[in-house]
Amino acid sequence: MSAEAVAQAGVPDRVHTSHDLDAACVTTIRTLCMDAVQAANSGHPGTPMGMAPVVYTLWQRFLRFDPADPIWPNRDRFVLSAGHASTLLYSLLHLTGVRAVNPAYETLGEPSVKLEDLEGFRQLDSKCPGHPEYRWTSGVECTTGPLGTGAATSVGMAIAARWQAAYFNRPEFTLFDYDTFAMCGDGDLMEGVSGEAASLAGHLKLANLCWVYDNNHITIEGDTGLAFTEDVATRFIGYGWHVTRVGDANDLEMLTRAFNVFERERDRPTLIIVDSHIGYGAPTKEGTAQAHGEPLGEEEVRATKRFYGVPEDLTFHVPQGIYEHFAAGIGARGREGRDAWMATFDKYRAQYPELAEQLYAMQHGSCRRAGTRRSPRSPPTPRARRPGTPPVRCSTPWPSGYRGCSAVPRTCRRPPRPGSPSTAPATSNPTVARGPRRPGATCTSACGSSSPRRSATGCRCRRSGRSGRRSSSSPTSRAARSGCPR
Repeated sequence: MSAEAVAQAGVPDRVHTSHDLDAACVTTIRTLCMDAVQAANSGHPGTPMGMAPVVYTLWQRFLRFDPADPIWPNRDRFVLSAGHASTLLYSLLHLTGVRAVNPAYETLGEPSVKLEDLEGFRQLDSKCPGHPEYRWTSGVECTTGPLGTGAATSVGMAIAARWQAAYFNRPEFTLFDYDTFAMCGDGDLMEGVSGEAASLAGHLKLANLCWVYDNNHITIEGDTGLAFTEDVATRFIGYGWHVTRVGDANDLEMLTRAFNVFERERDRPTLIIVDSHIGYGAPTKEGTAQAHGEPLGEEEVRATKRFYGVPEDLTFHVPQGIYEHFAAGIGARGREGRDAWMATFDKYRAQYPELAEQLYAMQHGSCRRAGTRRSPRSPPTPRARRPGTPPVRCSTPWPSGYRGCSAVPRTCRRPPRPGSPSTAPATSNPTVARGPRRPGATCTSACGSSSPRRSATGCRCRRSGRSGRRSSSSPTSRAARSGCPR
């Protein structure tokens, strides 16, 4: 909104106390989400309105994230598993001033989400699509939308953090110790994939993982009791998680306490169950399925803004002082953390240059160009062979004695007969060649090498009472069969 419009609407120039700033930030997130969905005439306004205090508390007070460098390696990861509430994330990316990153992993000066991007929510080429998309909008850590997948992916991120710490950290250098947060809804926890991932996280004791469960009792069909009545807390305790609860999503101090509990937990992942009201503040749609998956409507939006105590005629309005408040919170904390990490990395690179090069290559997706090699395959299991039979020599990198070409179909060729072509047609059977094999037959592998060897299966001759692969009435064939090795 322009300064003239703000003045005409009677909006105060600035809120002064910290409490007022917290409340104003939460309200701004809510109104931006409502306005974006209403402008698109499509979307999910209810969850952002109910969970705005939760994500505000997490981002402003706890999340280790530098908006000026959203790809800093040791940043905390935030996954919006409830991807239908995408305006909640887009509003935060805008208000915190997250910078855009190009495909070459270069941080650009322009904002990741501009106010006009929010105004173009769900429109063609907007940086604010209906569900968050990784590498389309900087600051989005994971593409989400299909229920449960974001929660499951967050478990993989927590495992990756453990691997990075084990591989790169040294006693005098802690390069990786970041946490992973995921916000989940009822739909996420109904899915099997989230349950399997949660079970694995409990088994691995991923204390660097925190899920925030939006317990609003509403799905798009109606009350969750229609299909979902299990005791979520007990289930996660059975998985081996630490479970805590916040009874009111609007209580910033209890939310702060819950995140502090997570930070002190060292042996288990944490589930924070937050009781919220979907569509909080909407006079006729709060706590209903109508607030879940459709715009509130112009009159409902105006009435909700009156409840919040903000001008009902202004859309996409950010009061003065909001941007500065976020900059002094997550902006300053993230910048300080990143600068300290970069100073540590410079010392690390001087002492461990090869590891530093690998980390840089991994971060920029250029491992092959950096000269690193892929991990070698495990050698194939050696097969037993008849005593006195030389091993097959194949062009593989494994030690002699291993049949490195064992998985490649082989063809056996008999020595040419007088007047016959120099080669016989190859068989398509990878195990048994056409015709009987005689001593000295040449087995040729597909990798291009050959050696005289006996058949691994031998020849079965009719003269010995055993069946043969192919019969022939010619004396030569009968003589050949009589001389076959058994």
